[in-house]
Amino acid sequence: MSQEIVFDSNLQSTKNLAWWLYLLHGASFLFSLGAFSWIPLIINYVKRDDAAGTFVYSHHGWQIRSFWWYLFWMALGVILFMTVIGIPLAWLVFTAAWVWKAYRLIKGFLYLNDNKPMPT
Repeated sequence: MSQEIVFDSNLQSTKNLAWWLYLLHGASFLFSLGAFSWIPLIINYVKRDDAAGTFVYSHHGWQIRSFWWYLFWMALGVILFMTVIGIPLAWLVFTAAWVWKAYRLIKGFLYLNDNKPMPT
């Protein structure tokens, strides 16, 4: 006997929104290094409660945490870049932050597609 997942329209709607927010975060990340990611971030905060009690709720938290940690690492890179001695280390931080954010966006997108919650 196979298990079938039944979605109600509200769950599908919240899942679709999370899908679009992953795309907006990704587009901002690719085209502006995340400078415009604050737009989907605000939507994440506003719509997160609508997804309470579903696996989609964890995706909003995942995107929010990804934004703030990426901002932290980029700010650290900028501070290091302002010192002559820290310039090589700054590029390492920028690169690591970029790879980490790409990983988080891709992992979240794939988990959402598979109807799985994000780990906390």
